[in-house]
Amino acid sequence: MKIKPFLILLLALMSQFTFAQTTKGLKDYYKKYFPIGVAVAPRMMDDAAESALILAQFNSMTPENAMKMGPIHPEEKRYNWAPADKIADFAVKNGLKLRGHTLCWHTQTPNWFFKDSTGATVTKEVLLARLKQHIFDVVGRYKGKIYAWDVVNEAVPDAGTDIYRKSPFYEIIGSEYIEKAFQWAHEADPKAVLFYNDYNTENASKRDRIYQLVKGLKDKGVPIHGVGLQGHWALTEPTAEELETSITKYSGLGLQVQITELDVSIHPKEHERRAEAFTGRVEYTPEIEAKQVAQYKMLFEVLRKHRKVITGVTFWNLSDKSTWLDNFPVRGRKDYPLLFDGNYQPKQAFFAVTKW
Repeated sequence: MKIKPFLILLLALMSQFTFAQTTKGLKDYYKKYFPIGVAVAPRMMDDAAESALILAQFNSMTPENAMKMGPIHPEEKRYNWAPADKIADFAVKNGLKLRGHTLCWHTQTPNWFFKDSTGATVTKEVLLARLKQHIFDVVGRYKGKIYAWDVVNEAVPDAGTDIYRKSPFYEIIGSEYIEKAFQWAHEADPKAVLFYNDYNTENASKRDRIYQLVKGLKDKGVPIHGVGLQGHWALTEPTAEELETSITKYSGLGLQVQITELDVSIHPKEHERRAEAFTGRVEYTPEIEAKQVAQYKMLFEVLRKHRKVITGVTFWNLSDKSTWLDNFPVRGRKDYPLLFDGNYQPKQAFFAVTKW
């Protein structure tokens, strides 16, 4: 007997839902530890398989791109609210916590922020006014829906001894822009938990410079409540000692710690895009999977150990079907950094972090 095409499609969809419907989710395993979140795109809210997996596995979400400065505020007098609203409405409707990402980040700031009508660089006063307006508008719109914000993102350079990255914000305003961003975010929503967010937080040199930055804010009475360790990690880094040192150092300031953008790349960790294209084929071999399983197991052992100061762990994307690491830092290269495979099924790494 022939099976009609629509029945084949129905059976395929049912198979995708099986795991989501019948198995305990990450959020359930970690109910007594910390919220488990996922970075999402607006399209996921309409995708039956992806939205089902989100609801089954996670109790927190972060917009991957929809609330960044460029996507949400592309022109001075125009906001693009619809994508972010869609995510916020889904979170509220389904009782998920929502993190805001991010209020101030040099990489995805639209050019108009820094230029006047003639194309010349704006003054410090103009840029501060634009930043303040942006923060009040965005935080104000989602007040009561977003419990935590990544206020300033990646303000510390990787190399050298400088504390502050020479971004346009720093070059025009100076380090004051960081203090002001936190101050205005707090004024716009006094109940929101405010984070400084960065990557390579386990690197000894950068760790110490981030510590100096956030300690300086604390010493001045700036309303900062936590440090976000992005968690863009790889098969052999960080070590348990490096991660523990970072958690202990930042929490020693009386700050919360969250892992805000977690993934474990099967490739060596890089943070700068390369120009060449990848023309080979990436195999997710049993040997690579075993290393990834071991790394995830270790990471979550450390995180559970520090449950008193860690207030959230967010994975950066839902499944290996589509991740920001595909094509980064090399065009054409695939990655497999998450706990669910391209068919939304749990990988061995999933069981490594849920069975202890």
